[in-house]
Amino acid sequence: MKKIFQLFVVMFLLAACNSNSSKLSSSMTPSVHDAVLTDSTGLETATLAGGCFWKMDACYQQLVGVKKVEVGYAGGHTPNPTYEQVCTDETGHAETVQVVFDPKIISFRDIVDIFWNIHDPTVLNREGYDVGEDYRSEVFYRSETQRQTAEMVKDSLLKSGLWSKIVTPITPYTNFYKAETYHQDYYNQHPNESYTNGVVRPKVEHFIEKYGKLLRKNP
Repeated sequence: MKKIFQLFVVMFLLAACNSNSSKLSSSMTPSVHDAVLTDSTGLETATLAGGCFWKMDACYQQLVGVKKVEVGYAGGHTPNPTYEQVCTDETGHAETVQVVFDPKIISFRDIVDIFWNIHDPTVLNREGYDVGEDYRSEVFYRSETQRQTAEMVKDSLLKSGLWSKIVTPITPYTNFYKAETYHQDYYNQHPNESYTNGVVRPKVEHFIEKYGKLLRKNP
């Protein structure tokens, strides 16, 4: 459904990608926009696919301790894909958010717990009216600690009864390509569009109600 709102937008090709310094090796070439945990900054990165990335972006950028959120494409096999290519479901990518955060302020456990509470992880390749492999649910872990934490939170949510099942795979991070400029901060930049009001806004309002204690004072 969201795809029909993109026909009027001019698509821009992204810059050529370089290899990043992720500890997880891969035969695929990651984007120069990757952000990883480093000793110099102390920041950590979470890479998560949970349906429409406009919604995920709008939620995560409001959290205390979050330094940057970018939307893009992850988990595919086509280097440097465009939005139009990803929409064909032929590149293997999912709409993804990359969240750079300070683990001294907000933990990866909080980040991934929020992830499973702001989208429906019970249906394969679908989030509401948005259907396709590009709308799948997936956690791309960047370290063994992230993998273990994601598995623990997933098990905890299943035991709590929040979800009857979770189809979300927890897989090693391989690549992330930043999406076109017009996708970044889309919710705030296009507040009056019908998709924003009818689909994204209810999700964001639910997030604010549930996680108010973790929100920045001036998001």
